[in-house]
Amino acid sequence: MTICRHIKKDEAEKAAFIEAECFPVAEACTEKMMTERVMAAPELFLVAEDTETGEIEGFLCGLSTREERFRDEFFSDATLHDPEGENVMLLGLDVLPAYRMRGIARVLMETYKAERLAEGKKRLILTCSEKKVPMYEKMGFHREGTSASLWGGVSWVEMAYDLKN
Repeated sequence: MTICRHIKKDEAEKAAFIEAECFPVAEACTEKMMTERVMAAPELFLVAEDTETGEIEGFLCGLSTREERFRDEFFSDATLHDPEGENVMLLGLDVLPAYRMRGIARVLMETYKAERLAEGKKRLILTCSEKKVPMYEKMGFHREGTSASLWGGVSWVEMAYDLKN
């Protein structure tokens, strides 16, 4: 069984390992950046844990901001986190290959949406590759266009989910 919970401060290294398993080197967050995210905004870092093994299966993390468009610096600079910001830039939805196709990404996202709505946040914003657009559309996100982000030297699609109508 899988449960969702907030990350513990000593789990940043494990999160960085998962990130390295899920993304090419040029796109993956470093352990240093992951640690900074965990320290800056652990309340915005949700992990999926296998209750039988205690293993982290995946995670979803982000930073709050008043900004409305995604930029590369959100990936690398956790000091951009503004707890009062009404938008959340999603920085990673990672599920280890062994746990994929079990609905874990959807559970993480639905739990994350509910938590952010309860906190009064307005929007979730992310970037993804063109091939991931249908997955995020099924989760209720809509395409905003080509992102200004060129993280990892790649062009990204920017997508958003409106928590408040």
